Amino acid sequence: MFVLLAAGCAGREMRGEELLLPDVPEEKTKEDLDPVTEDAGGTGQATGHTGVQKPLIYVQVSGAVNEPGVYALPEGSRVFEAIELAGGVSKEADVQSLNQAKPLADGEMIRVLTAEEAAQAAEEENISAGQNQSQDDGRVNLNTATKEELMQLPGIGAAKAERILAWREENGGFAQIEDLMKIEGIKEGVFSKVEDCVRVQ
Repeated sequence: MFVLLAAGCAGREMRGEELLLPDVPEEKTKEDLDPVTEDAGGTGQATGHTGVQKPLIYVQVSGAVNEPGVYALPEGSRVFEAIELAGGVSKEADVQSLNQAKPLADGEMIRVLTAEEAAQAAEEENISAGQNQSQDDGRVNLNTATKEELMQLPGIGAAKAERILAWREENGGFAQIEDLMKIEGIKEGVFSKVEDCVRVQ
């Protein structure tokens, strides 16, 4: 009887030890074992758990920067990041004329202007805008006008408009508005009506 009781107690103790066994850890996922890494090339490319690198683009940075050259950046980079790779702008640079937030495209060239170059470019742009405005003053260009446009001029009907076109074709264009009086049917009377309405440039 004593032996049986002892054996029964031993059995209960073994079962009690089995209940105290530590929990088995869950198996780790691939994401836990393969964290996000950064490449060693210094280009700022990030790689995910699949290990696939983002596409690279190549841009040329020139002008008022400390280290001009061609640089590789991850797709989606901005102008300011390319300038940083080029050593930043020089002290002569005009950063006001540069959109540093603009997204970059593969094969693009970024030229950073100096303050002097930026001032010259602005002056040329103003001159060009003034020229375009002066040319678009409502006068008819004798060297480019169509028959319908010529017929809008005072004293010019269909027949005279056709003669103007024919003369322009034969003589390679009008050098001055006074050339109109070389056309049959257009004398001083008609010319005086249209001289303020036409131009040759």
